Amino acid sequence: MATATEKRTVAGLGDGACCTPVLAAALDDRDARELAHAFAALGDPVRLRLLSLIAAAGECCSCDLEAPLGKAQPTISHHTRALAEAGLISGEKRGRWVWWQVRTERVAALRDALAAPA
Repeated sequence: MATATEKRTVAGLGDGACCTPVLAAALDDRDARELAHAFAALGDPVRLRLLSLIAAAGECCSCDLEAPLGKAQPTISHHTRALAEAGLISGEKRGRWVWWQVRTERVAALRDALAAPA
């Protein structure tokens, strides 16, 4: 069962749709905050690598992230929590470990938010 962190949705990004593209019109305060939160999660090199490793695997156990990142489990947990809170990954606890998947619709919504107007 998903935890509160894993269930958290980013306003405007939860349904895969997003706010007005950044380059098309001025963002309102709420959209700007939500986009900044998601982009901030990607602004850390360890988190970006985590997202990439999980995406490449399709699904990845937390235990399999220690070696490629060279980080201890508490550090992995800190970074996966930040990505989950930003809505970029979701996890499912299986026994002792959490298995992570990329929320591709969220990543696409962030990409779309940066798209140039048509």
